Amino acid sequence: MRKIILSILGVLFIIAAYFIATYFIANKKEKKKPVTKKVTQSVYVTPVENQNIPVIITSTGVLTAKKRVELYAEVQGIFNFSSKPFKTGQNFRKGEVLVGINSSEYYASVQAAKSEFYKLITSIMPDLRLDYPNIYEKWQHYLSNFDMNKTTPKLPEVIAENEKYFITGKGVFSSYYNVKNLEQRLSKYKLRAPFSGTLTNASVTQGTLIRSGQKLGEFIQTGIYEMEVSVNVAYANLLQTGGQVLLSSLDDNNQYNGKITRVNESIDPTTQTILAVVEIKNTDLKEGMYLEAKLTAKEAKNAISIARNLLQANNKVYVVKDSILDLVPVTPIHFSEKNIILQGLKEGDLLLTKNVPEAYAGMIVKIAKDSNSNN
Repeated sequence: MRKIILSILGVLFIIAAYFIATYFIANKKEKKKPVTKKVTQSVYVTPVENQNIPVIITSTGVLTAKKRVELYAEVQGIFNFSSKPFKTGQNFRKGEVLVGINSSEYYASVQAAKSEFYKLITSIMPDLRLDYPNIYEKWQHYLSNFDMNKTTPKLPEVIAENEKYFITGKGVFSSYYNVKNLEQRLSKYKLRAPFSGTLTNASVTQGTLIRSGQKLGEFIQTGIYEMEVSVNVAYANLLQTGGQVLLSSLDDNNQYNGKITRVNESIDPTTQTILAVVEIKNTDLKEGMYLEAKLTAKEAKNAISIARNLLQANNKVYVVKDSILDLVPVTPIHFSEKNIILQGLKEGDLLLTKNVPEAYAGMIVKIAKDSNSNN
């Protein structure tokens, strides 16, 4: 009985296995390989239009006054007066006294020397009347116009040899130049503004004892400034004296016009840059302001400007020729922050305006219909 049951179960197992296998075979689907469709990449292009493009070199710098004077004392004394308060930020007009040093003692010695000189001229007048009547009148005129409270006037012109010998022998010339020397030094007790400007630094105040050689402050002319900019030596031949420069503040809210006044002929060996000096005239500017300068250099002939990311291998760009990408060599002229000015493309060449992923020379492409809208 047991054997019969086992036999029946075996037959049922075989029958079940057969049906299960048949089911899976019937429902099994053969995996088909996906059909690769050949896709032609769409590209955006623009026709090349060569033109003369001004090369703009961007650099930054700090404004400094074109005219700056460091004030030093050449004499000693007490600082006792000034046309205006000698304070930082004070404006002075040309000729106004910046620093007046007490000169009463020295003034007295100058007057004494002038008195001796006047006395000397007076003493030779009788001899001139008797021996040189033809020159007496001009010396008499000089003596009559001599004013002790004014600067010693220039001596009459001496022409004749005998007059020269006589005047020299009496010590007139030596006495005159001695007085002029004293007057010249007396003028140093008043330090006047050489031009209209502003006091940017004041090291002394009224009542201070000033010593010879002491620095008193700094004085600048406002409204005219210079800015030194460093330019890569590769663009040195593009810089021209008189070239126009557009300057802007860091926030780009204000713009100013300037021009290149000097270009250094020496190259900095460390940075390989050349120094150009830009002059700016504007009363709104202040010394020490930080500006960005865009220098207009020479024009690049028959060139175009493209985005920097379109340049391949430093000197090649993609163009489309008969629906095929071609990599052509070009000559970069100038690199700016975002663009490149280059030469070497033919008029009408279809230049790629957007990079294509995995692009290569010989790649078959088609030109997008809206290429012009993406230039």
